[in-house]
Amino acid sequence: MDSDELTEILEDAGLSPYQADAYVAVLELGASPATDIAEASSVPDPRIYDVLRDLERKRYIETYEQGSLHARAHSPADVLDDLQTRAERFSSAAEEIEERWNQPAMENHRVSIVKRFETVLDHAESLIETAENQVQLSTDPQQYERLAPALRTALDNGVDVKLSLYTPDGSDGDLPGRAELAETCTEARHRQLPSPFVALVDRTWTCFTPHARSVNEYGILVDDRTHTYVFHWYFLTCLWEVWEPLYAVDPDEPPMTYVDIRQCVQDVEPLLDDGATVDVTVEGYETATDERVQLSGRIVETEYAGVSSADATEPPLSQVAGQVHLVVDTGDREWVVGGWGAMLEAVEAVRITVSGIAD
Repeated sequence: MDSDELTEILEDAGLSPYQADAYVAVLELGASPATDIAEASSVPDPRIYDVLRDLERKRYIETYEQGSLHARAHSPADVLDDLQTRAERFSSAAEEIEERWNQPAMENHRVSIVKRFETVLDHAESLIETAENQVQLSTDPQQYERLAPALRTALDNGVDVKLSLYTPDGSDGDLPGRAELAETCTEARHRQLPSPFVALVDRTWTCFTPHARSVNEYGILVDDRTHTYVFHWYFLTCLWEVWEPLYAVDPDEPPMTYVDIRQCVQDVEPLLDDGATVDVTVEGYETATDERVQLSGRIVETEYAGVSSADATEPPLSQVAGQVHLVVDTGDREWVVGGWGAMLEAVEAVRITVSGIAD
């Protein structure tokens, strides 16, 4: 390394051009008068004294009087420590830049594209652990093992967990048993096709990556109800409805809890057709004020845009895919209750609990 290159590096390390030039001159000359250092460097004679004192304050050199001001280099230990510290800070900054590039700060972005699957998995794990109401998850057995502790936490907190497990080869050898699924989800199904990783949490968050055979490798993190609603329908139609159950919490009698009004309507309508009285508690938000509300009463009507088949025991998903709602009589008024994304109804239901069924 020549003197010019060393001078440039010292400037990068925080020295001024004059300071770097003078320090390199001191290293080359050894103990020398200030005037000789000025002559060997680019520092003007009137500035050399100030430059040398600045270098002394930085512990690069020491000055002494010997008829005139002289300077000599300090032991390089302090200089080397300073340069090493700066190098470590640059290295840390480089790592932080790479991390922020791969994982944009979510507080500044409602939709973020990331490059590493681990980033998506980390976000999904954190969101599942802190979920309050519902989780819909499409994953393979290996990813499931990573997320199982978070799923247990969510289930213990009363969260409804729908788990779609896929095996690339279509086999069921790697699937968890019913006893384990009972600790991590309320219902699980097995998809025998390559599938993307999808985690939908509390109707707001989406974590997504394409399946392993995709030519593109990327991840999407979404903090937005509208986008998550689109992914919700993808989950229902492609990853859930057509696949056979592996496990389900299916109580024979109340209380029965629903986080999807469509599933509630599918189960309740045949009961109402048989003349049963169905009592429910609805937790949700008034659509006009966005204030939280809890209603208790009986279902007096179900309504949806599709047309029921005369021989169907319950309306299929295709019939309740459009607008759907319940009418709940609380005794003092009748409330029209919609589901996720309700706009025309009085209440958007987050959770519906069937508390009683009477003939």
